[in-house]
Amino acid sequence: MVKLVSDWLVRLGSLGLVVMTAVVGWQVFGRFILDNSPSWTEQTALLLMIWYVLFAAAAGVREGFHIRIALLDDLLGARGAAVLHRVINLLVALMGLAIAVYGAQLLWAVRDHVIPSLGLSRWVAYAPLPISGLLMAVFAVENMFRPASDDGLEPDPLGSGDMAGSAD
Repeated sequence: MVKLVSDWLVRLGSLGLVVMTAVVGWQVFGRFILDNSPSWTEQTALLLMIWYVLFAAAAGVREGFHIRIALLDDLLGARGAAVLHRVINLLVALMGLAIAVYGAQLLWAVRDHVIPSLGLSRWVAYAPLPISGLLMAVFAVENMFRPASDDGLEPDPLGSGDMAGSAD
C-alpha cells in the first residue's frame, strides 16, 4: 500500500511538471508572439511547482532517491550502518512531522489571503505541506524497519563502494 502511494506521488509529480512546462510555454508564447502575456501563468506555474516538488520529495523519502553520502556507511561497518540508517530515518520522520505541523499552521495563517491573478485562497498553494510532511514521516518510519540494503540503492557492480540507483 505504501509503495502504491509512493508510485502515485511520482506520477502526480511528473504530471505537475508536464503541466507547469505547458503553462510556462504558453506564457512565453503569449509574451513574445502575441505580445500579451496571460496574467495567470506565473502564479499557476508557481502553484504547480510547489505541489509537484513536495509530492516528489515525499516519494523520494520512500524510494531513497535523495542525495546521500555513503562514507559513514563504509566506515561504520554493517552494524553501525544499520544504526545510522535508523537514526537518519528517525530524523527525517521528525522533519516530516515538523513540515506537517508548521505547514498546517501556515495554511491557517493564509486562509483569508487570495492569489489575485487566480482568485484562489493562498492556502491552496500551501496545502501539500502538511500532506507531504505526514507522508515523509510515514515513509521514513517505514524505512526504519526495512533493511538498509532495501532502500532503493544497490552497491556499485564494479565494487568501488559507490551506490547506484536501482531501476525497479
